[in-house]
Amino acid sequence: MRSEYAHRSDEELLRFADGELSSRNVSQVNTHLAACWDCRTRLRQLEETIAEFVEVHHRTLDAQLPPSAGPRALLKARLAQPPAPVLHSPWLQPFQRAFASGRLAYVGAMVLVVALGTSIAHHFVSPPASAARGFRGTAGAVPDRRLTPGVAHPLSTSEVCTMRYSDDTHVVPASVRQEVFQEYGMAGSQSKDYELDYLISPQLGGTGDIRNLWPEPSSLDGWNMRVKDALEDRLHQLVCRDKIDLSTAQRELATDWIAAYKKYFHTDRPMEPL
Repeated sequence: MRSEYAHRSDEELLRFADGELSSRNVSQVNTHLAACWDCRTRLRQLEETIAEFVEVHHRTLDAQLPPSAGPRALLKARLAQPPAPVLHSPWLQPFQRAFASGRLAYVGAMVLVVALGTSIAHHFVSPPASAARGFRGTAGAVPDRRLTPGVAHPLSTSEVCTMRYSDDTHVVPASVRQEVFQEYGMAGSQSKDYELDYLISPQLGGTGDIRNLWPEPSSLDGWNMRVKDALEDRLHQLVCRDKIDLSTAQRELATDWIAAYKKYFHTDRPMEPL
């Protein structure tokens, strides 16, 4: 029997979102999602990607559809034709079995997700040609987790809340800065438009490890460094008032700091810092 604590696969999360799981499996997935940040984040990303595809489809393709009378007549003509011969090529057998067992909808969903990765994602997710290859989502506001998963010192809450913090004490060496920009595929001429930022802030135990740094656009509107700084201050206050655990604050910053901002500031839009 599969443990309810094991991470769910993308296939299972897609079937869960599409309502294709049994009631028992739905209950198990719901229980797991309630306790697993990673799987909740992956499910949200899958749903957001599919939603973006639907939006693009309606915005760019609906206007190009011909009048309904034409396709209806073409459909009737095709239905009147004799059925096509059944192909017995070995490579078609998996698709034929999927259709026969009622799983063609799932196969189509997987093909859709792959297609999104190469077409829609380029329009919505990929940065412009002058940006780094590692950016995703909100044009640099969120780092690539493969390159920047977040790293923190093993500090206690007491240590975090009593240590003296200043920007000067956390200057990143030039060699590390250069390495970060190289990891994100950025040329030297582009680096002047970016500032190096900590995913987990030093005031919450974040380290100067390359895995905790990423180049953030300095002119980014909306979800920018000032907004993230406000979140870091709020989390530091909550940790030092025993409202949340230090590990929780670190995890929420590393997983999705924008989602954490919305959660702790109770808003869907960034507020201008005071």
